[in-house]
Amino acid sequence: MKAAPQAQLRLIDLQDLDSSLDRLAHRRRTLPELAAIERLEARLTELRDAIVAAETEVGDLEREQRKAEQDVDQVRARADRDQKRLDSGQVTSAKDLSGLQAEIESLNRRQADLEEVVLEIMERTEEAERTVAALRGDRESVQAELAELVQRRDAAQQEIDEESGTTSAARTAVAKDVPEDLLALYEKLRGQFGGVGAAKLYRGSCQGCHLALNTVDLNRIRAAAEDEVVRCEECRRILVRTPESGL
Repeated sequence: MKAAPQAQLRLIDLQDLDSSLDRLAHRRRTLPELAAIERLEARLTELRDAIVAAETEVGDLEREQRKAEQDVDQVRARADRDQKRLDSGQVTSAKDLSGLQAEIESLNRRQADLEEVVLEIMERTEEAERTVAALRGDRESVQAELAELVQRRDAAQQEIDEESGTTSAARTAVAKDVPEDLLALYEKLRGQFGGVGAAKLYRGSCQGCHLALNTVDLNRIRAAAEDEVVRCEECRRILVRTPESGL
């Protein structure tokens, strides 16, 4: 392939710009805020699930407490009715009186037991409500931290995008100075060799693979015409000759 020496030199400018674009793209993909945001979003999901579970527990306990309080009221009402019967003097039979008194005592014990149950449920409810409040507080803290990280990420991405836009415009201008066939070869090699399609020959070494060329290869390149596009025998990238090539 033939190309004017100046066009070949423009490949180095193009490579520098493409490498800058690759670095910018890598930087955009690996912003530290991205991993932190992902971690916080996962934490928010965990907190949302935990809050739902805790709120459900509070609701269940509140229903359990209402049921226990209803049981207390029913037992208390029954004991009150029995006590009124006892106090009214309507029950005169000793056996009936004894039975009524025993039932009142049993109801009083049942009421006391149920009231203990209510107190225990109330304590559990208060603990569950504290858990909900703590989880909501954690959620607010995480949301605030996440909002700050998103703002920092957006600012960093905007800065990178602006720099990428400027670099892309410069690349477009440089690419116009490179013949289409040479540009196509360069792009193909870039795709094959980690984004580097062209490199300088510097003091007898390829700056693409950083290996020193042997004497035979250097003599071959030395004998090649100035407009001949030469390739590194080691990495097959385009080698661009400059005054510092050591030829």
